Amino acid sequence: MKYLALIGAFALLGWSCSSPEKPSEDWPTYGGNYAGNRYSKLDQINRSNVSQLKVAWSYKAVQGENPFEIQCQPLMIHGILYGTTPLLKLFALKADTGEELWKFDPFENQIPTFHPIRGLMYWPEGKRIYYSAGSRLFALDAEKGTLVSEFGEKGSIDLHEGVGDGLDRDVNALPVDATSPGIIYKETLVMGSRVGEGTDAAPGYIRGFDVRSGKLKWVFHTIPHPGEYGYDTWPKDAWKKSGAANNWGGMVLDEKRGVVYLGTGSPSSDFYGGAREGTNLFSDCILALDAETGKRLWHFQTIHHDLWDRDIPCSPTLTTVVHQGKKVEVVVQATKDGLVYVLNRDTGESLFPIEESPVPTEALPGEKPWPTQKYPLKPAPLTRQFLTEADITTRTPEAHAFVLKRFQQTRSGNKFIPPSKEGTLVFGLGGGAEWGGSAVDEQGILYQNANEMVWDVQMEEFKRQKSQPLSGETLYLDHCSICHGSERKGNGVEYPDLRNVKAKYSPQQVMQILQTGRGRMPSFQQVPEKTRLAIVNFLLGINKPIPPDPHDSKPAVTTADTPPPPPYVNTGWKRFLDPDGYPAITPPWGTLNAIDLNTGEYLWRVALGEFPELTKKGLPVTGTESYGGPLVTAGGLVFIAATKDERFRAFDKKTGKVVWEYQLPAGGFATPMTYQMNGKQYIVLAVGGVKNGHKPGGYYLAFSL
Repeated sequence: MKYLALIGAFALLGWSCSSPEKPSEDWPTYGGNYAGNRYSKLDQINRSNVSQLKVAWSYKAVQGENPFEIQCQPLMIHGILYGTTPLLKLFALKADTGEELWKFDPFENQIPTFHPIRGLMYWPEGKRIYYSAGSRLFALDAEKGTLVSEFGEKGSIDLHEGVGDGLDRDVNALPVDATSPGIIYKETLVMGSRVGEGTDAAPGYIRGFDVRSGKLKWVFHTIPHPGEYGYDTWPKDAWKKSGAANNWGGMVLDEKRGVVYLGTGSPSSDFYGGAREGTNLFSDCILALDAETGKRLWHFQTIHHDLWDRDIPCSPTLTTVVHQGKKVEVVVQATKDGLVYVLNRDTGESLFPIEESPVPTEALPGEKPWPTQKYPLKPAPLTRQFLTEADITTRTPEAHAFVLKRFQQTRSGNKFIPPSKEGTLVFGLGGGAEWGGSAVDEQGILYQNANEMVWDVQMEEFKRQKSQPLSGETLYLDHCSICHGSERKGNGVEYPDLRNVKAKYSPQQVMQILQTGRGRMPSFQQVPEKTRLAIVNFLLGINKPIPPDPHDSKPAVTTADTPPPPPYVNTGWKRFLDPDGYPAITPPWGTLNAIDLNTGEYLWRVALGEFPELTKKGLPVTGTESYGGPLVTAGGLVFIAATKDERFRAFDKKTGKVVWEYQLPAGGFATPMTYQMNGKQYIVLAVGGVKNGHKPGGYYLAFSL
């Protein structure tokens, strides 16, 4: 009887007493499989031997100086590893040695456009690799590394396709690219996109393309058109002018259902929504779409009328849990504000209680914040939800006094306080969770890294110059101040201080950066050259007229060339740090968490990353910001790099204890993956650097026993 009862318990948990299925030796999709759970059944590397892990091979993905980073989680298919370089070249290596087989340059004989790439797509039937570079999606022969000529226009399609119909502006003149890969279901390739965040942002429509030909099959309007569900959650005809609400974090697929699950970002513009009254569907939503038709099956909005840039930053994860004694197939989504939603895969209903409660609505003139927001009761948040005086750093008396003074000058007390001129100190702009995503093992345990960083959001009135032609200063405010601030201070990290840019760059170099993009900054190739020249001259203090273009009948830059920003803009993306550059709050500043999704309870939480100089002074490990995600394996291990201290770590998944670590040659801001070849298991990580002021890298490192 005891034996039968044990079998019944295993069955309830979804475990089987039959012969175990042979684990896949490949890593064929972003996230490891269509469920995106970043889980591998391989267990050759395990708790008992991980201390013996060494570098098996390394691949230098770029030669010479590298101002860019790698965020790519590579694929491994049939002994071949596919990845991208910091310059967005696609390569193929022998997976056991790292020997290069071929390399493809998407920008040969043209001006490049640089942006992060986090993963690739593989279509097994056609043996093709798909990936995006700039505004184009390429299809390559996986064996030869050559373009597939029958796909699109000689092997690529324009990611502007299907975005601009009926709009009041030329979408082809706006930035549209993709940092995360799409998903392939049968003969349909589903894609999201990265777009701008200002008033001129393109809409972030989800599209399905024919995987063979590249022809557009369907478009899901994340900003609904007339007659579509959700149209009444915006002002009339807002779809013609509004932008963003895009899926930039990736997506996952339930093959059995033929359903693709994804999250969307905030609507434009960030921090001020006076022109978009309403809840603004389908921004900040978890969506379930029919993969072959694009039909909406359900949606779940996490933020109404987003004023805080609380995008859904990563792909969801699919898993099965036991809830109230029954097995339930769920979609799990972590968010930038540190929440974890566990939703029924068929209905979108939450397995755990959620309260919809009133929130502050006192806001800037013209703004109409939504009066209620969601508060999930379980699982508990990954991070603090708002700043209190008790959270202020006590690292030194001077640091405490500095932070307390700013705290007393701002609004506080609720995470949904609308942005203001006084300013608000908020969590959740750079995670909570970030684009690296979650890992979930077969027992339904979620592993998630989370950031505990306060950001200083302060608004100022934007008074646009009415005279024509527009000055370089006004054009800077139009195009650049949303990130670098009106005073050009930036935040010193992703958004550099531009006040003395002439000491570092020549006019030609600044112009090149505007053309190609760099890191978080998109390419501004779509902006007229006369506009870019005016901005360059302003930044470098050059007082001379822009040379006339004989092909341009309007050499001066006028209001017709660039739409105005909203009446209030953010003064810049600013982390709130103490006078010595450390986070302004008490630790932890970054954590790794294990949550039992069956119960919604935490199993453990540990600090992730450290500042060695503080540890030497006797401070407990503080944790750091982390960008990049975890990998969990059947060997009982959670692998993650991602931290400011440039270390790659393995944690015991049962206890959260560090059982192995390796000092990387540069920052490891990518999510690791694993595979097995010729009987040997490998763990591979892209080592990319430069993010948050780190030294450059450009390596792929493979570890084995």
